[in-house]
Amino acid sequence: MREARDHRSEWTFLTHHARVLLAISRDPGIRLRDVALTCGVTERTVQAIVADLEEAGYLTRGRGKDGRRNQYAIVPGSLFRHPAEADHEIAGLLALFAEPSAGREEHTA
Repeated sequence: MREARDHRSEWTFLTHHARVLLAISRDPGIRLRDVALTCGVTERTVQAIVADLEEAGYLTRGRGKDGRRNQYAIVPGSLFRHPAEADHEIAGLLALFAEPSAGREEHTA
C-alpha cells in the first residue's frame, strides 16, 4: 500500500520563470541573489532564467543610476508563450501579484 503524501509540496501553479519575472517587476533594481532567495532557487538558476526572459523579449537589462546595479524593465505588451494563453499579456499576471499583501488583507477582513 502506498503512503499518503502531501501533494501540496510537490507542485505549484507558478513556474520559476513566472516567480523571477514577478520579483523583478516588483523591484526592477533587485539583486539576482535576492531574487534567488525569494524564489527558493539558486542564483545560477535565476541567472539562466533572466537570460531566457531577455532572449524571449520579456525583459531588458540596463544599468541603474549608480552604474553598478542592473536595472531591469518588463517589455510592455509581452504575451504568454503557451498557445492556450497566447492572446493575453503578462501585464495582467504581474498586476495581479504586484502587491501580494494587499489582496490578502482584503479577503481576511
